Amino acid sequence: MARSDFRFSFPKRVRFAEVDAQAVVFNPRYLEYFDIGLVEYWRAAGLYSGPGLAGGPEAHVVRAVVEYRAPILIDELIAICVRCSRIGNTSMTVQFEIHGEANDGGEDLRATGEEVHVVVAEARGRPSPVPADVIARFEAYEGRNLRSPA
Repeated sequence: MARSDFRFSFPKRVRFAEVDAQAVVFNPRYLEYFDIGLVEYWRAAGLYSGPGLAGGPEAHVVRAVVEYRAPILIDELIAICVRCSRIGNTSMTVQFEIHGEANDGGEDLRATGEEVHVVVAEARGRPSPVPADVIARFEAYEGRNLRSPA
């Protein structure tokens, strides 16, 4: 996927505490970076108002995948790219890319990822339909239909 496929990106500089003894980002941190990007993405789409989605039900991660492409280095400025790619009845699929600085001043793809979030009505503890207002906000932000074909 091209970076231009992502409407949203969030800049972050890699800190000393995020790297291992080899001075590269420790692999579990990539999921933390995805989470940082996701919260800012929700905020940009008008959905983040603290815990929960716009004061509504919670969304729990049920699947997370990271594909490592190239190391991210200490003190490097990265761009965390995020997009909602699909909305099902109770789930939302989110895609990620992390880009770093290339030696020539351009950008390098460092990692890709995907998470599936399932909306859960806390009172019942079971999957619950994605609220219509959440679907509408993500579709308005992305400028396209995100719902799964029936």
